[in-house]
Parts: sequence; C-alpha cells; structure tokens
Amino acid sequence: MFSKILIANRGEIALRIIRSARELGYKTVAVYSEPDSNSLHTMLAHEKICIGPGKASESYLNIPHILSAAEITGADAVHPGYGFLSENPRFPEICETSGITFIGPPSSLMRLMGDKNQARQEMKKAKLPVIPGSEAIVEDLTEAKKAAQKIGYPVILKASAGGGGKGMRIVHSPVQMEEQFSLAQQESKAAFGNPSLYLEKYIQGGRHIEIQVIGDKHGNSLAFGERECSIQRKHQKLVEESPSPLIDERFRRKITKAAQEAVQHLNYQSLGTFEFLVDSHKNFYFMEANTRVQVEHPITEMVYGLDLIKEQIKNAAGQKLSFPSHPKINGHSIECRVNAEDAETFAPCPGKIEFLALPGGEGIRTDSAAYGGWVIPPYYDSLLAKLIAWAPSRQEAIKKIRTALEMTTIVGVKTNIPLQLKILSHSDFIKGNYDIHFMDKFVSPKGSS
Repeated sequence: MFSKILIANRGEIALRIIRSARELGYKTVAVYSEPDSNSLHTMLAHEKICIGPGKASESYLNIPHILSAAEITGADAVHPGYGFLSENPRFPEICETSGITFIGPPSSLMRLMGDKNQARQEMKKAKLPVIPGSEAIVEDLTEAKKAAQKIGYPVILKASAGGGGKGMRIVHSPVQMEEQFSLAQQESKAAFGNPSLYLEKYIQGGRHIEIQVIGDKHGNSLAFGERECSIQRKHQKLVEESPSPLIDERFRRKITKAAQEAVQHLNYQSLGTFEFLVDSHKNFYFMEANTRVQVEHPITEMVYGLDLIKEQIKNAAGQKLSFPSHPKINGHSIECRVNAEDAETFAPCPGKIEFLALPGGEGIRTDSAAYGGWVIPPYYDSLLAKLIAWAPSRQEAIKKIRTALEMTTIVGVKTNIPLQLKILSHSDFIKGNYDIHFMDKFVSPKGSS
C-alpha cells in the first residue's frame, strides 16, 4: 500500500487517475504549472503543488521539480499518465533511487521498448512478425538511400526514440529521401532530443490494430482483445473502436496469442500496448510497443467491464492480476477525441470556454477536465474531452456516439466535433471498410464526406 500517489500529469488523464486512486482508498497529489492553477485536477486531488511555469520543459517534464513535490507532500508513489515523462526511462530510475514507486514498467523495459529500432529487433527474437526494415539506425542520407533501395520504395522514416508521428516521413523515391531525411532528423531531435532514424517498408492501405497487455510482478500476464485505431490524421488518432470491424474471433485469438507470447518473453510488468499494422491479406506486423496507459484505454474498459488504472496501481503495489485468464468481449465501444481545434484547418484553438455541456446517459462515458469558464492554455495538447459510447452492437454504438457528439455544447472555442460527425456518418466508416488513409477523404480537395 502507498500513503499518497502523486500524478505527474494534467488534464483528463490526471482526473482519470485521481478517480481510480480514490476508489482504492489512496490520497492523491496534483502537480500543476502556473497556467494550470485553476485546472480541475488541482481541485479534485487531496493536495496540489505548483511545479513551474507553463512551458512543459520547466514543469511537467522537470523531474527534479516533480520529485521535490513528492518529497514535500510525502507521496511515495508516482503515476505518469501518458505523454510528458511517461516513457522516459530516467524518470523511474530516479524515482527508485529516491524511494518512490513508479506506477509503470521498470526502467529497463521502458528503455528497451522505447527505442523503436531495438524493440523491433527484440520482437524478432520473440518470433513476432515485424515490418521489413533497416537492421539498425541509419546514420546519414547515404545509409538511408542504401537501406531504402534494399527494402524497396515506398519506405517510411521513423524516429527511433519516440512516436506520435514526430520524425515520421513517407518516402517514395531517392529524390524524396534527399528532401525528407534531414527534416525527419531535425523533427526527431526537437521532439525527443535524439535525431536517430530507422526505415520500414511502407505498407499501403493497412489497418492500425493495437493489443492492450498487462503484467504483474509475479510473472502473470494477459493480452486483451484489439482496439481499431486506423482513423488518424498525421499519425494522431481521432476515433478508436473495440472490437475492430475487420477482425473475427479466429484472427483475434491469433494476434492476442502472439502479443501475449511477446509479453511473456519480455516478462512485461504494468500496462502496455502492442501496436500492429494489418495488411489487406490479414497479415499482421509489429510496429511498436507503448510502455504506458494509452489515451484510448476506456474502450477496452467498456467492452471488458474493468478498470485498467486500478489494476495498474494494484500491480505497482505488488498485487497479482485479478482479471480472469480468458476475458470475454461484451458489446462494442467507440471513442471520439474532442480537440480544441479548427475542424477544417486543424489549427489549435486555445482560449476561454464560455459554456460547456457534456453528454451523459446510458452507455455514455465522458472523460474530460474541461469546464465552463476554464481558459485552455496554449502550451499543451488540444484534447478537451474523450466521448466514449458502449452498446450491444457496433451499429447501436455508432448511433449512440453520434447523438452524444450532437448533444455536446462547447461555446468560446472551436472544436473538431463537426469533423467527428462527418467521420461517423461516412458510408465507409459505417460499413467498417476503412484503413489508415481514411482521413484523406477529408483533407484532400477532392475528398468527399
């Protein structure tokens, strides 16, 4: 048991962690930057402490400030949420030397799986299929061209040290490689402090499928059914659903078995997600693993009737997994990310929310830290709320989430709700006939809705 849990994050994920921690009987500590002084997570935690100005590098990414906050408040456990320090292996290392429990995987696992190229090589050892690509980091343009020629164009440049679309470029020819390589390096260095890139074969028309996994400190592990995450813009997810309309029970057993064997190979602990690309012939390839809770974890919770954050906290405290060994999917769940951004240009729209009314009712869950009168800071991600619907069938879930979006009222800032409604009304989405290029229909001048 812990005395207090400090949440090293902000926004809706901070509230999500506070809720589960309180239900388990833990006291919580909220850290916040100066612009977040009136944020909801600071009001609902038992204690709060300021850790710096608005710039993330001086607050939510500042390890000494966060650990000082833990020491001052007497917190003996830290939950990183997602983003910020959640995949920085230095953070759990320093927590450990400070006598603080990090609620997440060990730093060794984070370091291994956080390096996307090393993770690929390790998954090969675990007999997991990986996308054809470079065997190591490509150090310069000449190496990149040689590797691309061997793999065959088109290829995709990827940042070895991170994800979220940063440092990622699709390259169709040697000329494009000359244009894109240095740009990808620069973006990777700016985002992760590391310019290292590797190459993968670019698979046209794939589906982005991910498997939620969890492991405890006693060698027990479990892989859940899939989440479909192919609706993306610039590699950022917009709509997720579980189960995937592509996958039948036989394929589900195959991909979850592969993920669980990889988890056992790693002796994985805490929550994690294995991300796969599935081609048109239902071949699946490992892309990367995220050693943290995912933004879209609620849809897994909805179809399995569980609380992943509670389980993550209990595992960090040394308890064994409490889930059944073969959990069953029940119904269908869809999540829409409501962002403070222009629905046509995708430009962020920070500012004051003059009025807010979020939906509720049977089968609707809203994860949000927004409220009327709150001023959205310009320093962080534009996510305002996650609207999640559950229903016995996919078609019912689509109707339910559309109604929820239509009943969401946010005055004062622009949001992407009009775009979300277009996506959910598109015939290809309704049929489940879409892939990672689906959003081209909405960003291309010739696209239709």
